[in-house]
Amino acid sequence: MTDSGARSARPRVVIYTDGGCSPNPGVGGWGAVLICGDKQREISGGEPRTTNNRMELTAAIEGLRALKRPCQVTVYTDSEYLKRGILEWLPGWRKRNWTRKTGALKNEDLWRELDRLITKHDVAWEWVRGHAGDPMNERCDELAGAEIQRIRRRS
Repeated sequence: MTDSGARSARPRVVIYTDGGCSPNPGVGGWGAVLICGDKQREISGGEPRTTNNRMELTAAIEGLRALKRPCQVTVYTDSEYLKRGILEWLPGWRKRNWTRKTGALKNEDLWRELDRLITKHDVAWEWVRGHAGDPMNERCDELAGAEIQRIRRRS
């Protein structure tokens, strides 16, 4: 079987992601919904001291980490930061040894992990407008918000 044949045999998975922070920086949460055929799985988490951008990246990372084998993946995000980072900035960061043209790269640890994970899968990235009625994007926002509330209750 050729490599392209092996790739086409990979399961198709859709991952919706969202992250948030209240205030920013502050208590953060992330959520992801993974869909494969008729199966759907929700995952979420959070941190007591973080930023919105870190939670957006974490949602994508954890969604990809949840996959047990290489897949054809479409990731939906409402984060311009995540979308532009993956599609525009990542190649330059790699070339410059994980730095920006103007200096240090914020969230380098998460960008490196995301870069590592996307090499395991065939990943397409799609942007959706946040809070615009997309049911899965809204669900991810609910999951992230619930994590923020859970962390606040523990404090």
